Formats: sequence, structure tokens, C-alpha cells
Amino acid sequence: MLFKLALKNMKKSFKDYAIYFLTLVLGVSIFYMFNSIDSQEAMLEVSQSTRDMIELMVSMLGMVSVFVAVILGILIVYANNFLINRRKREFGIYMTLGMGRRQVSKIIVIETIFVGIISLIVGLVVGVFGSQFMSVLVAKLFEADMTNYQFVFSSEACVKTIIYFAIMYIAVIILNTFTISRYKLINLINATKKNEKVKIKNPVLSIIIFIIAVVILGYAYYKVTTGANTIREAADMLPIIIMGIIGTILVFWSLSGFVLRMVQSSKKIYLKGTNMFVLRQLNNKINTTVISMSVICLMLFMTITILSFALSLRNTMQKDLLEMTPVDLNLYKTANLPDIEKLTDEAIADSKISLQETLTNNGFNMNNLKDVIEIPIYATNELTMEKTLGEYIDKAKSMFSMLNYESAEMIVKVSDYNKIARLYGEEQYSLNDDEYIMLCDFDSMTEIRNEALKLNTKINIGGKEYSPKYQECKSGFIYMSTSHVNAGIILVPDNCNLTDNMIEEKFLAANYNANTEEEKERIENEFKDSQNSELYKNLIAKGITLDGMTRTSIIESSVGLATIVTFIAIYLGIIFLIASSAILALKQLTESSDNRQRYMILRKIGVDEKMINQSLFRQIGIFFLMPLILAIIHSIFGIKFLISMMAGLASEEDLIPSIIATIIVMGVVYGAYFLATYFGSKNIIKEDIR
Repeated sequence: MLFKLALKNMKKSFKDYAIYFLTLVLGVSIFYMFNSIDSQEAMLEVSQSTRDMIELMVSMLGMVSVFVAVILGILIVYANNFLINRRKREFGIYMTLGMGRRQVSKIIVIETIFVGIISLIVGLVVGVFGSQFMSVLVAKLFEADMTNYQFVFSSEACVKTIIYFAIMYIAVIILNTFTISRYKLINLINATKKNEKVKIKNPVLSIIIFIIAVVILGYAYYKVTTGANTIREAADMLPIIIMGIIGTILVFWSLSGFVLRMVQSSKKIYLKGTNMFVLRQLNNKINTTVISMSVICLMLFMTITILSFALSLRNTMQKDLLEMTPVDLNLYKTANLPDIEKLTDEAIADSKISLQETLTNNGFNMNNLKDVIEIPIYATNELTMEKTLGEYIDKAKSMFSMLNYESAEMIVKVSDYNKIARLYGEEQYSLNDDEYIMLCDFDSMTEIRNEALKLNTKINIGGKEYSPKYQECKSGFIYMSTSHVNAGIILVPDNCNLTDNMIEEKFLAANYNANTEEEKERIENEFKDSQNSELYKNLIAKGITLDGMTRTSIIESSVGLATIVTFIAIYLGIIFLIASSAILALKQLTESSDNRQRYMILRKIGVDEKMINQSLFRQIGIFFLMPLILAIIHSIFGIKFLISMMAGLASEEDLIPSIIATIIVMGVVYGAYFLATYFGSKNIIKEDIR
């Protein structure tokens, strides 16, 4: 009998379960999709290093999934609590008819299990098909070949999803049983008659608190933008985070009285239509949802910031890769070796010869390379960053105290650099005998060095003084990288006295002499595969250290890093978005259920259904917009802070497509919950007139 009753209740309360069911299905499907990547990876044609990167991403997603499961668990408990409160009167009637609390609890248990099983099945089906699109996304992001594509079902991800959600449902069942055991019959019967008292805050106090909140948030915004240079470590962010949280809470605490006061001052607006009713409803809602609105706002802020920045990060890194990896190979070794007494005789002898000779002497065929350019790079402790900044050093230290101003500067003769520039396709330079040029493309360092160059800061090398040819840094680099990270290279005339006492590094750039991908891969493995490469075996046996990087390894690591960040960002961003949207929706449905009597009064005084629906639409729309607007404001400064902290890895130019993608995702999910909430609330307030 209880089973039949539970099924009838499910059919009768289907509209109540709609948002709960939607949230569960979305949660299950997303959880499965992101945990099934290991199965999708098996069918992709990728290199071993890329496969290792995908395995790392899968491992990280597994750890993130624990956090996601906690968020979804809290959300399910919150949603379930709404359903229980919505049906208090129904449970009271059951108990009046002779049912005990145990029987009522059994009905709820059956319903919870039934909803859980259906949502789990539907969510897994959606997730299985959605994971096929995830395969395409993984292949695109990792630039993998999908010629061997086939439909994939991950039994491991399925079992993991079932276990995680089963634990959540068990927790919900226990909580429901405990909740029902505490209810008194009189409270259940009169549940629909109880209304929260409308508390009107002191408008003057609300305005004062609002101003304080704006000041707190304004200072936090300043610290993460203009004052971002004073943030040296994670501990420096804690006060700013606390200010952001406190400011957000104070905004929502003061908002009801503040807005009420502003609208009341305009009688035309306040007394028009149902505006007075809408405003009072909003005032009451904000009063009772300060903390939940603040939490929702912060979750939306994290969603917008995480998605926008992560997508921007990947776009910037991909764009920079084309420019910053112009050749197949970079190799370098130090000539004037420190701690020479610790080195082998072979290493000491090798330090005095060229890189090309080192390669030849250790079994590498130089015919495998073409366009070979080798140059020396110098450095001396007599020319540090502190000296190149000159009179600007004190100001630089006050603004950027985290930098190492004692580090030796890189020095390159202009003709040597031009050899590399020709190979890279970069601009070449010329110098008079008493001039130097500063090359720098790392944005934050360029700003510092430009200030010193404007002061015509002179430098001294080998007893001769040199003046800057330009009042600003010029673009250029020597070492390949994932992005623009050259913090400074000084170009000097060819007759500059660069002595043997200086630290000298031998640098080589070249392309592979290969016509096919197989030949390129064979040469690549000579420099990448340290375990099987004959070259590396010989170098290790002789104690010779040879460093370097290849275009392929840089691209693979960059693509892998960007993809890992993007995947985790999408995963967390969507979960935060679903959680915040669902909490807002359920809160609104609860309010609509509690306020049915007020809508009945509106009907009795002659307000037609069209005006009631309009007032309901405005209430829900404003309620959804308030945390979103503040979250957008937070995000503007949050994204700027991340870009300043990750200079060279992300740029504002690449934000536009990322922001558009974020808006589309948020519009679909947030908009769907808004419409579901509106139609659900409209059905609730109409129940009493049917």
C-alpha cells in the first residue's frame, strides 16, 4: 500500500519534483562525463607525452570529483528539504488518518529511492551520449587523431557515479527520517498558514551599511588591481577574500531597506500597478535570504571568473605558441662552469668546445639538423637588474618588492642576436659603439624597464659606458617558450669587451633535417627520450650536462597544461552554476508556496491573473538578477587580477570570445532554471483557485 501511495504522490507532485529531478540529472550526467575521460583517451592517437598529460588530467579530475560530490550532496539535501517543507500539510493529514511517523518516513524513503533511481538512469544515459561529444572536445584540445573513434561506455565512471550518488541518497534518506521524527502534528497541519513576519529595516541604517559595503568592496577591488603588486603570496589574498565576503553579505543585508527607501521616494513608481506588493515581497525575501544570496553571488562569481579566465588562458597560450616556437630545437650549456672541482674530466673538456662538437663527440649525426645557429650568451654579477634600472630602482623595489634585483643580466652581441633573429623571423637591430638595446616582451617587466630607459639609464660593461638607443624595450627573444616571458636581454655592440671572466652560455638553435613525420619523430626522440637515446646515454656516462627544449615538447606540455586547466574550470564552473541556479530556484519555489495566501488576497481585491503573473515574473527576475549583477562586478576585477598575476599567459584581448562562451553557457543553464522557477511558482500560486 505504501508503495502505491508513494507512486501516486510522485505523479501528483511531478511539478514539484521537476527542478529537483533536473538538478539530479544534470549532476549525474556531468559527473559521469568528466570521469569517463580515461576511457575516451584510449581511442585517441596521441604521443606518449600527451597520453601522460591526459592521465594526469584524469587523476586531477578524480580529486576534483570528490569536491564536486560534496557540493552536489549539499545541493541534493537542500533540494530535498524544499520538497519536505512543501508537503508538510500532506504529511500532517497522513498522521491525522492514523499513520505513524515510521510509515510516513517509509513513504518518503520509497519516493526518494524512486526519484533517485530514475534520475540516476536518465542522468547516466545523458552522460553516456554526452561523453561522446566530450571525446571530440578532448581530441580537439589535445590535437589528437580520431580516426579510430568508436562509441565508448566507461563502466568505471558508471560505477563511480552510482557509488557517489548512492551515498548522497542514503544521507538524504537518513536526514528525511530524522526530520519527520521531529515534526509535531499541529505544526504539520498548520504549515501553510504560517508566514514569516515582514521586517522593515531602518532605511537610514541600511543606507549607512550599504555605503560601508561599497567602501569595503571598493578597497578590495583596488587591492586586486592597482595594488596587485603588493600581493606576493597566497596569505596576502586572505584579507582581500574576507573583505569580499563581508562586503557581499553587507550589500544584501542593506539592499532591502536601501531599495525600499529609494523606490518609496518616487510615488509614481511605488504606487503603480502591483509595484508596492512586489517591493514588499522582495524586501521580505532579501531579509530572510541574506546568507544564501551571498553564497549564490560568490558561486556565480567563481563560475564567471573560472570559465572566462580558463578559456582565455588557453586561447592566449595557443596563439603565443605559434610565435614563440619558430624552430624545432634549442640547446644550451654553460661554458665557464661553477664548482669545477666536482666535475669529471670529460665534462671540463666539453665545456670548452662548441655545442655542435659536443653533439658529434657523443654519437649524434649533425646531418639530422639544418639551419644550425650557435651563439654565446654572457652574464656577469657586475651588471645586475639593480644597475640596469639605475635611478628607478627605489621606486621599482617599492612597487615590485618580490623581484630578484641581484640577478645577473643576459648580454648578447648584436650580430650574434641578429643570426638568431633571422632564423626566427624576428626584427634585427644595429648599434653604435656606445649604445645598447634592451629586449623584453614580458609585459610587467617591460613596464619597469621602460621607466628606467626613459631616464636614459647608462650601464657599464668591461670598463666602458653605454647609453640606451631607445627609450623603450624592443621586442625579441632567444629561448623558445610557451608565451612571452623574456624578462630582459641586453644587446651590445660587437666590439664590447665581454671577457673570459664572465659566465658564458653556448646556445644553439636549429631545425630537423627531415621530410616526413616519422623522420622528425626519430630525431625528436634523440633529445626527448633520455632512457633510450644513444646521445643521452653517452652524455650521462661522461657526466656532461646538456639542456634544451624542442618545439614538440613545448607544444605538447602547453596544450596539456591549458587543457587540464580548461577541463577543471569547465567542470567546476558548470557545477557552481547548477548549484547556484538550483538554490535560487528552490528558494523561490519555497517562497511561492509560503505566500499563496497573499496571492489569494490579491485576487480577492480585484487583481487579475495577468497582473499577478507579471508581478511574479518581476519578483523572480529581480531575485535572479541581484546576485548575478554583483557577481559580474566581482568578476570584472577578479579576471583583471588573474591576468595581472598570470602576465604572459593570458591577455585581455582573448577575453572577448571566452566571455561570450561563458555568457552562452550561463544564459542556457541560468535561463532554464529561471523559466522553470517562474512556471513552477505560477502553478503553485494557482493551486488554491482550482
